Amino acid sequence: MKFSKHHFYLIATMAFFYLIPYSVAAQEEPEKSGSSAQELADKLANPVASLISVPLQNNLTYGIGPYNGSKYQINIQPVIPFKLSDNLNLITRYILPVVDQQDVTGENMHEFGLSDATVTAFFAPKTKGIILGFGPAFLVPTATEKFLGTEKFGIGPSVLVMHQGKGLSIGFLANQIWSVAGNENRADFNQFYTQIFLTHSYKSGASLGITSEITQNREGKTTLITVSPNVGAITKLGGQTMQFAVMPLIPVVGHSNIRPDWGLRAVVSFIFPQ
Repeated sequence: MKFSKHHFYLIATMAFFYLIPYSVAAQEEPEKSGSSAQELADKLANPVASLISVPLQNNLTYGIGPYNGSKYQINIQPVIPFKLSDNLNLITRYILPVVDQQDVTGENMHEFGLSDATVTAFFAPKTKGIILGFGPAFLVPTATEKFLGTEKFGIGPSVLVMHQGKGLSIGFLANQIWSVAGNENRADFNQFYTQIFLTHSYKSGASLGITSEITQNREGKTTLITVSPNVGAITKLGGQTMQFAVMPLIPVVGHSNIRPDWGLRAVVSFIFPQ
């Protein structure tokens, strides 16, 4: 395993994120105590909540593939809702990855740049009990390096099913994307992704949970499954409402060519309550 100076900085940053939630309780602002902070935590646990947010998801993984590679990936993930009617919202979610990886595609190989973006549009009807969302998902070839993208445009369905009550959020979201256009000399894209989540929030805005992510590359016939227990907290820095969360990335299933030995994820979300 090869460590560089910037990897130590990233680990230090993630350690800072880990400590933030425990410092929040001591610095809780009076107007943020009670149900308002918990309400924000519950909305952030709901992928189709009518809430504008900009999460920055930092992922650091080591021991990838036959060359023991390492990867740092930050996903810029704005969520923007639109009210279509009194009973229907459109929730748009964007994921733009920035990747810095070493020894992943080959020994002494280094790639840095944008990867392909994913755009999802959930139509979310107002329902009681079960929360539903459905719509299209798009793969957009925004990669700036050959090895960081597919050079394909893709489309497919996405779905969300979840339930919330008394601070408990449980559910899953999934999408299946097939390539429909792009560079004919590149392999077709055929990928299924699902995220299963369970989160419990508290009046302070703190939250505990566990998430499992499953990615199946149908073309490459590979599957990667990770499990991530997590802790998070709502706080304010200046006048900006934010959520911090941290979790390990524990691989439980995966081909040796793609499975990392271990990983860490730290998320900071900028929240803009409506």
